[in-house]
Amino acid sequence: MKPLIMITNDDGINAPGLRVLAEEAAKIGDIVVIAPESERSAVGHGITLNRPLRAARVHRGERLFGYAVDGTPADCVKLAVKSLLARRPDLVVSGINPGPNAGINVIYSGTVSAAVEAAIMGLPALAVSLDSFTAAEFETAARVARCLAETILQKGLPAGVLLNCNVPALPLEQIKGIRITRQGTAGYREVIEKRVDPRGRDYFWLGGDLEFSKEGDGTDSRALARGWVSVTPLRYDLTDDDALKVLEGWGIANLLPEC
Repeated sequence: MKPLIMITNDDGINAPGLRVLAEEAAKIGDIVVIAPESERSAVGHGITLNRPLRAARVHRGERLFGYAVDGTPADCVKLAVKSLLARRPDLVVSGINPGPNAGINVIYSGTVSAAVEAAIMGLPALAVSLDSFTAAEFETAARVARCLAETILQKGLPAGVLLNCNVPALPLEQIKGIRITRQGTAGYREVIEKRVDPRGRDYFWLGGDLEFSKEGDGTDSRALARGWVSVTPLRYDLTDDDALKVLEGWGIANLLPEC
């Protein structure tokens, strides 16, 4: 039996990056596409609790392409595993996102959060992003994703771990190779632009520029900027083990009687 690979994203079921990824993943397994019906970028790990979710079949010609869900990327994974699929997928691949998901972007990313949700549910998972907001050539990133997916299917991943992959927007032959990296801490130089609508009411646009130039060696964004594919193992346990020891030294356990 071929492995079952679930494809999802945060850009919506009609996003070109998802289509190219699905075509490439179909070379190594049976695929099922379950993705948001419209763009859900930067929603993080949000899930929908205050209204029902709906999933609509999407056809391309005579063939069933997948399911469009009116929810978040994490919703898509939950719904797929708990309801829509006849069996659990062997791998969840989320992407291909236009724009890098490195540094602090990882926290906001719906692309990464879909993979995180899969890891929470005990499934191997991979998130894939292209280092360009404008390039439409996703083929290189899709080929890298396929190679990583094959490796994950063969070797598995540690429990609770997912891989976050960022691919330079370059032809395959110009990429230097693959680097195993840590998540950096750089992100956006945020700009909040205040405007006034025709009725005189204030509104705000959030935006800014990526600031990865000061990242140190070994980080995802530094590898990406130098022409390497960045592969970062992530986990959903956010506990800082070093800080645990610091807090134990504070004597916090004895504070309650004094509060």
